[in-house]
Amino acid sequence: MATKESTLKTLIEPTITAMGFELWGIDYLAQGQHSRLVIYIDHADGITVDHCADVSRQISALLDVEDPISGQYNLEVSSPGMDRPLFTIEQFAAYVGHTVNVRLTAPFEGRRKFKGLLAGVEGDEVLLQLDDEEYGFPVETIDRAQIVPRFDD
Repeated sequence: MATKESTLKTLIEPTITAMGFELWGIDYLAQGQHSRLVIYIDHADGITVDHCADVSRQISALLDVEDPISGQYNLEVSSPGMDRPLFTIEQFAAYVGHTVNVRLTAPFEGRRKFKGLLAGVEGDEVLLQLDDEEYGFPVETIDRAQIVPRFDD
């Protein structure tokens, strides 16, 4: 069964790509009348507020026509930012060596939240270094992952 995010990705990615941007990821947070659809876009030269507004207008018109989400929701278009969320195994691979916060879909050893060094990727597993232990989490078991920004002097 296709997830809401994968259905939305198939629908909106061609428009975002045609506008010269990369679809970084999609978060759909179903919360009744307060549901939110967050679309993250990226570009090698960075993202401005005007870029987000332009993409928002195009995607809003597309979603109005296609109507893939029933009920009310707020559409947000954003840059992934310094604390960028990671959605795909390729994105995890690109950020090896960074510290990440990871929340799992189900508890592992009694907990769902982990913070550690992104040590690598093996197949469909994300390797996380915590103190002296290395853990492998299948990417489909990761509910949310975000880079912890570094502020070097």
